[in-house]
Amino acid sequence: MSLELFNQLEQKVTDTVDALEMMKLENEELRDENAKLKAEREDWERRLNSLLSKFDSLDTSSTS
Repeated sequence: MSLELFNQLEQKVTDTVDALEMMKLENEELRDENAKLKAEREDWERRLNSLLSKFDSLDTSSTS
């Protein structure tokens, strides 16, 4: 194998490793963002259920 081909192969391997590292970092960032969004959604669901429960209690008390 010529030195030029070896250098090209080495560069491609280095580029691939760099790309994989960047993808790992991006994946971790996306996992963090996903966790935050899930927590936010759960908070909204809790608040919405609380409001619905208040409407239900108003509805129940007005029919009694």
